[in-house]
Amino acid sequence: MSIRFKVALPFLLLTVIVSVIGVYVVTRLVTGSLTERLTNQLLESGRVVSDSFVRQEGYHISEARRIAYTNGLVPAVLNGDSEAAYQIAEPLFGTSAIENLIIVSPQGAEVVHLLKDEEGNSIRVEQDTQAAQSPVVAGYLAMRNPQEPPQRVLGRNLVNEKIHYYTFMPIAVDGDFDGVIIVGTSIGSLLPAFKQISLADIVIYGEDGQVVATTFGSAETEIAEALAISQEEYRQIIRTSEKIVRGENAGIAGRQYTIGRAPLQVGNTRVAVFAVALPADFVVQFGADSRTTYVIIFSILMLAVIVIGYFVSRMIIVPLYSLVGTSQAIAGGDLARRTGIRTGDEIGTLASTFDDMTAKLEKKTVELEEKNELLRKMDKTKTNFISISAHELRTPLTLIMGYSQMLEQDLQKDSDMQKLAQGILEGAERMTDVVESMLDVSRIDSNALILRKASIQLEPVIRKVQKEFDPAFEERNIDFNAEGLEKLPAITADPDMLQKVFHHLMMNAIKFTPDGGSVKISGRYVNGAEPPQVEIAIRDTGIGVAADMREVIFEKFSQTGEVLMHSSGKTKFKGGGPGLGLSIARGIINAHGGRIRVESPGHDEETFPGSTFIVSLPVPPKKESGS
Repeated sequence: MSIRFKVALPFLLLTVIVSVIGVYVVTRLVTGSLTERLTNQLLESGRVVSDSFVRQEGYHISEARRIAYTNGLVPAVLNGDSEAAYQIAEPLFGTSAIENLIIVSPQGAEVVHLLKDEEGNSIRVEQDTQAAQSPVVAGYLAMRNPQEPPQRVLGRNLVNEKIHYYTFMPIAVDGDFDGVIIVGTSIGSLLPAFKQISLADIVIYGEDGQVVATTFGSAETEIAEALAISQEEYRQIIRTSEKIVRGENAGIAGRQYTIGRAPLQVGNTRVAVFAVALPADFVVQFGADSRTTYVIIFSILMLAVIVIGYFVSRMIIVPLYSLVGTSQAIAGGDLARRTGIRTGDEIGTLASTFDDMTAKLEKKTVELEEKNELLRKMDKTKTNFISISAHELRTPLTLIMGYSQMLEQDLQKDSDMQKLAQGILEGAERMTDVVESMLDVSRIDSNALILRKASIQLEPVIRKVQKEFDPAFEERNIDFNAEGLEKLPAITADPDMLQKVFHHLMMNAIKFTPDGGSVKISGRYVNGAEPPQVEIAIRDTGIGVAADMREVIFEKFSQTGEVLMHSSGKTKFKGGGPGLGLSIARGIINAHGGRIRVESPGHDEETFPGSTFIVSLPVPPKKESGS
């Protein structure tokens, strides 16, 4: 899957899923279950109305205390001095939001009775309204307990015939019962304000189940008749423990309403029964409007997110495609290619860094190519020098060896001079070996190595090399052992060249194995490879090969350890040499289609971990006999 789909597809799927879920939530969860939502709204409206009466009660109590405990009022009440009491209470009443104030003395006389008219002006009520005979005031006067809690009732004022919400509480100064104060606010003033905050119409019922106040209109109209309940229903509701009792739907002023009723409880007193009414289409219309609105909003948002996502993905994907194309071109060798991306974001920074890296890589590549070309020329010059030097050295060495042999024969009677002649001959032979090695390396490097292949057995070749080194094994007390060679199948190879390979490998094993060590040559046939192989392993108990030197030692002129510390004898421990043997061995084996490798635990000249050189050569397939 391309990165375009990896970026865009999940983004698109997520957008669609979120949009579908959003529409589902709106259409099913938000606007669903309309009956439940309507009931919840009725509960909420009822709670707001009940809380509003509680707050009104708190306001009544605070105003009653403010007036009752004003300095001089209590003495005037106790003395029955209405004028003095009016002088104190009337200004306080005028600044308050309460609409009715009655103060009764401990003897049961109405000392103060103030009322507000339609314009909010204070009116003194001169007539006795028999407030002292009300059950609540009569109870206070009978108990004469200043600690009695406030009480509240709905009652009709006999002066203006309005239903008021009244709060009664005893007046107590210095711990004595000093009368009763009554404050009230007309229901007609309270209900419109409560309707505003409850978002529902409100109905207040009397004990007979009839409507005493409502926000629908006058309680005397046909609306009141449609909202009325029976006295038995009133008693059931006033005693219920439910938060609201769902009522019936009623047609009021040509519109259907759903009504919920509940007891009006303030403190521990259930004052009356009230109802809240909501239009039956309140939630239905709201749900329909919401559903349509939210579907449109989510559809627009989904389209907007898809469009934005498309452009955002392009801003990410297009530069990335450019980066991919440039990287592929560079991988193909076009180091002059650049991304051309110039943006101010992280991708732009990445592209700029990538271009800088490519420019530096191009510069370094050019430098390396120039240096490689120089090295190739130098290597060719070195190879030519080795070849020319070896050819030039061969002729004088041949003369030296010939004259040395003649001197050795002529000086048989002079032992001292004969030893000198032998020394010259040995040096010449060793120099000849070096020259031959240099010529072999030159042939390998120039691909001029000529193989004269024949079907041969490896055992005779290796035994011939062994005999060459028998004096060295005996001199160095090195134990030599060979096994499995006689069982090896015949291979097609140049016997002289393979003899050189095993000559160099065996000489290396002798040189780097201390006196008293061992060298073992083993052979095995590997039939699992393609083509089948024979493996010759030369194991020694010498100083070993470090891990980082396992490839280096096959390079020309490579030496192990300090070259100046090597001994002069070619078969002595750590004997010297030009460092060409393993390079020649690898070149010859590669020319035969085989390979050579070394295995060693590491290099250590104290513990002598040893090393194993393994030569693998292909075995020609067996010809099937004809029928």
